[in-house]
Amino acid sequence: MYHDAFSDPQAVARYAEGPPRMVPGFADMQRMAMILLAERAPDDAQVLVLGAGGGLEIKAFAEVQPCWSFVGIDPSAAMLDLARVTLGNLAGRAQLHQGLIGGAPEGPFDAGTCILTLHFIEREERLRTLKEVRRRLRPGAPFVVAHFSFPQGAHERDLWLTRYAAFAIASGIEPSMAKNAQAGISACLPILAPEDDEQLLRDAGFDGISLFYMGFAFRGWVAYA
Repeated sequence: MYHDAFSDPQAVARYAEGPPRMVPGFADMQRMAMILLAERAPDDAQVLVLGAGGGLEIKAFAEVQPCWSFVGIDPSAAMLDLARVTLGNLAGRAQLHQGLIGGAPEGPFDAGTCILTLHFIEREERLRTLKEVRRRLRPGAPFVVAHFSFPQGAHERDLWLTRYAAFAIASGIEPSMAKNAQAGISACLPILAPEDDEQLLRDAGFDGISLFYMGFAFRGWVAYA
């Protein structure tokens, strides 16, 4: 589903504009993620970035951590091309691979991230993905995830998606675009409740799971391999 969402050239071209306006506290969330990784990662850490297309988190991390290197994996060739453009002269510190996590290098990596990606993946495949990530991390390595995650009760799902659209409109997104995004997300994304997201991390073998970010319909956790 992720590949389908980012195979449209217009969607790819607009991608970098979206998260800062549609994800509450997007830049601060990235900054917090970097701090959480740096707590345990060495100064010369090699970081696995799942869903690296666009390059936004790699750029945010690389600008603050000059000795980190990155291995990014993403199924969309167009999004990886965008990542190379986004990174500019930082691109030499990132190896970018097209594909799914099963095709990523074995590592072991000092840290990992998966930001705004897991909500595209169905539950069972999400668990397999998390297990593959954990297998590639050094023991105790930090792993940060952030994505759509909110209660899935009969009325709660619609309420949180309405709030998501309202935030986007308040951030300058055209109301029609925000409403279309809301409808598409409701129809297509396999979003889980926060307790289910945490359970999948446990089932994949992570521990020390802590919520560090919540912005309306989005949540983020740090966990350890």
